[in-house]
Amino acid sequence: MIKLDSTLTPERLIPQIERLFDLSAGKIRAIAGAFESSPGSPVITVQGAYAGRDWTEWTEGFHYGSGLLQFDATGDAWFLDWAKKKTVERMAAHVTHTGVHDHGFNNVSTYGNLLRMATEGKIEASKFERHFYALALKASGAVQAARWSCTREGPGYICSFNGAHSLFADTIRSLRSLALAHKFGHVLRGENDSRISLLERLIQHAAATAEFNVYYGEGRDAYDVRGRVAHESIFNPADGAYRCPSTQQGYSPFTTWTRALAWIMCGYAEQLEYFETLPESEFAALGGRGPIEVIMRRAAEATCDYYLEQSATDGIPYWDTGAPQLAKIGDWLNKPSDPFNEYEPVDSSAAAIAAQGLWRFGTYLNRRGEQAHRSNDYRQAALTVAKTLFEPPYLSTDPQHQGLILHSIYHRPRGWDHIPPGHKQPCGESSMWGDYHARELALIIQRAAEHETYPLFFNAQET
Repeated sequence: MIKLDSTLTPERLIPQIERLFDLSAGKIRAIAGAFESSPGSPVITVQGAYAGRDWTEWTEGFHYGSGLLQFDATGDAWFLDWAKKKTVERMAAHVTHTGVHDHGFNNVSTYGNLLRMATEGKIEASKFERHFYALALKASGAVQAARWSCTREGPGYICSFNGAHSLFADTIRSLRSLALAHKFGHVLRGENDSRISLLERLIQHAAATAEFNVYYGEGRDAYDVRGRVAHESIFNPADGAYRCPSTQQGYSPFTTWTRALAWIMCGYAEQLEYFETLPESEFAALGGRGPIEVIMRRAAEATCDYYLEQSATDGIPYWDTGAPQLAKIGDWLNKPSDPFNEYEPVDSSAAAIAAQGLWRFGTYLNRRGEQAHRSNDYRQAALTVAKTLFEPPYLSTDPQHQGLILHSIYHRPRGWDHIPPGHKQPCGESSMWGDYHARELALIIQRAAEHETYPLFFNAQET
C-alpha cells in the first residue's frame, strides 16, 4: 500500500523535473536520429535502444508528442520544429485509421498538443495552421467513433483492434478524440446522412466501460473486488450480449493488469474535467449531466482507491496484482518496489499513467470543494509516485540508454520484454508510452509549481 509523503509539494519536485527534462532532451534526439528513415515507430527498448514491434503503430504519436512536451517544458525550439515536421509527414494515416482504438494516443498527443499550445499562447500558429490541427482532430474523433459495437444490455462501445466483440479498458483515453471533435462542432455522418452525436458515443462508451470493465465489490463474480479492472470485456457480436472478462496483456481475466487500471484512472478523471466545461444543454437529449458524472466518478474513485491499496509503498505497482509469483517476494505491499527481484516485474509505465489520473481526480474534487481529505490524498499520492519515478533506479541517467523511465513492461504473457543476463525477470528497459506519460506528468507538476495554466487536453480552440 502506498505510503503518502505529506511533505511533498510540486515546488519540491522542481529539481527532479529539471533533471528529468535535461536527460530527456538527449534521449529524444537520439531516438529521432535512429528512426529518421525507419518505416516503423519506437515501442520499447532492448538493451537500451528503442526498437519497433509488429502489432500496431500505436506509439508513433507518443514519439513526436514527447518532442512537443519537451518544448512545452523547456522552450527549446528544436523539439517543436522536429515534432511539427514529423506530425505533418507521418501522422495523417493515423487520423483516418479505421482499424484501431488508439486515436487518443496518436492524434491527441500530436495534433492535440499543438493546438493546445497554440491556444495557450505557447506557440505561434496562423489561423490556417490552427484549422489544420482542428480538422485532423475532427476527422480522428469521427473515425474513432465509427468503430462501434452495440450491446444487448444498453450502451455501445468503441471496439478494440481485436474485433467487434472486444471492449478494451485502454480505449477510455481515446475518448479525448471524440471530446475534441465534439468541442469543435463536429458530428459523425451515417447512412442516409444521419447525424451521430460524438458526445453521445463518448458517454455510451464511458458507461459501458464502467459497467463491464470496472468492478465495485458487489458480488458480480467470485473475484469482484472494488476497483479491480478487467483489461477486456467480451461480447457476442451476433446479439451484443456480454459474455466474460478477458485480458490480452494481463495474467488472467480475474486479476488486474495494472496498466489497464492506470488507463481507467486517467481516462475517467480527464473526462470529468472535460464535462465540467460543457453547458447543461449539451446533455438535455442524453439523459442529463448527472447520471453519467455519477458513473464516471464512481469508476474513478474505485480504481484510484484500488491503486493506492495495491501498489508498493513507494507508489510503483507490479505488472499484475495477481501475478503468480508475487507471494514469493514477501510482504510486497508493505515495502518499496524492487524492480530487480527475481519473481515478478514492476511496471513503471502504469505508475506514470496512474499518477496523472490521481492528480487529475484529486484536482477535480478539490476544485469542486468535495471530499477535501480524499482529494488531498490523491494528489499527495501522485506526488509520491512522481518522486519515485523521477529518481534512480527508475529515472534513466545513462546517456547511452535511449529510455527515460526504466522498468516498464509491455507484454509479459507473450514474452516481449527483454530479460538482461543474470536476471530472471524483465527489468531495466523503457517504453514509449511510459516515457511520454512521465513527461506529461512532469509538465503537469511543473506548471502547478510555477502557477502556470493547468494542462488540459480540451484547452484547445480552433480559432
